Amino acid sequence: MIDFHRLKAWRFDEVVQRYSTDDTMRYALALGLGGDPTDARQLQFVNDVPAAPSALPTMAVVLGFPGSWMQDPATGVDFAQIVHGEEQVVWHRPLPAAGTVRARHRVTRIVDKGPGRGATITYDKTLHDADSDALIATVTHTTFARGNGGFASTEAPGDAAPPPPVPVPTGEPEAIVDIPTLPQQALLYRLCGDRNPLHSDPATARAAGFDRPILHGLCTWGIAAHALLAQCAGSDPTRLRSLYARFSAPVFPGETLRLELFRQGSEVRFRVRVPARDKVVLDHGHAVFAA
Repeated sequence: MIDFHRLKAWRFDEVVQRYSTDDTMRYALALGLGGDPTDARQLQFVNDVPAAPSALPTMAVVLGFPGSWMQDPATGVDFAQIVHGEEQVVWHRPLPAAGTVRARHRVTRIVDKGPGRGATITYDKTLHDADSDALIATVTHTTFARGNGGFASTEAPGDAAPPPPVPVPTGEPEAIVDIPTLPQQALLYRLCGDRNPLHSDPATARAAGFDRPILHGLCTWGIAAHALLAQCAGSDPTRLRSLYARFSAPVFPGETLRLELFRQGSEVRFRVRVPARDKVVLDHGHAVFAA
């Protein structure tokens, strides 16, 4: 069971990571870029000829990864029952194609949804340039701990739930983009750092209640971000300022994703669904672009 005070004060070591242009290209390839090897908009992220590749801004989510820290029994988290809940990134400056970063993490919110209803655990990561300490991005990651509802007590009631996110508009989207995923997509994406066996081991997936391994939520999130960049920013990675989405259903590798977007000036509301199952898999999506 979660000990609220212990988990809220969880101590993380600072993570220092050096990454190369090979890592930058590997991340983009893991999202499926390069599927059209003649598309210059995709090649800028996966090719280092004639110049160094551009970094997809969403790579900020895999840099400085703290590891599967919730697997530590001292957290009280039922690790086999966790799924990704929400992800938000705010970019303060463009992400270089190669460099060294420092990542600092802290638990910011733990919400008890009640017995049998699970809990949410939110932690922030600030990503800094290792030399100057300049802030590159702030990443807010929320995990849904399905097996941990009911920990609250009078002495440790838990944190208040945040306001609900703004819903995506109803009606006909301004644009619809279909994006196929690869059957091996999760096996590729795990090479970016998240080795949770839920995404690679059929037995682990079955124990968690899934028929087969599921795609990393952050892979779906990154795929959607690239499609948004292509549709709304001319594939210019420096124009993305913030991105948020809630993970509402799993994706199975090999399924086709459908991005539905609604522009509101410099802001975009979006959702992602799997049309073959008529399931919304990313909801309440919100992106902000610079002019």
